[in-house]
Amino acid sequence: QVHLVESGGGLVQAGGSLRLSCAASGRTFSNYAMGWFRQAPGKEREFVAAISWSGGSTYYADSVKGRFAISRDNAKNTVYLQMNSLKSEDTAVYYCAGTLRAGLWMVDREYTNWGQGTQVTVSS
Repeated sequence: QVHLVESGGGLVQAGGSLRLSCAASGRTFSNYAMGWFRQAPGKEREFVAAISWSGGSTYYADSVKGRFAISRDNAKNTVYLQMNSLKSEDTAVYYCAGTLRAGLWMVDREYTNWGQGTQVTVSS
């Protein structure tokens, strides 16, 4: 099991950038595929990005493709989400999640470990 803690959220103007971090405890972080999800007020949680155990494969929601980049540093037990060209519709609570399961990493129910979330607010 890993314990996940997100950081890096905040208030940013449209067109700006933020980098979210998710620090994981435990020595098995490199065994986990990691994902980022978000939930805006009144909306369901949605997939944002995912990365494989080694970092060799990445996946993105169409809404963020070309603007966001997921990466990981297994030596630091950390996964990142670099968010560029932010839009007001990116405003949400962002969660990182981890799973030992293979595949379907765009589906939130496949993840077993979740952080507490970090708020991202984009002003227009």
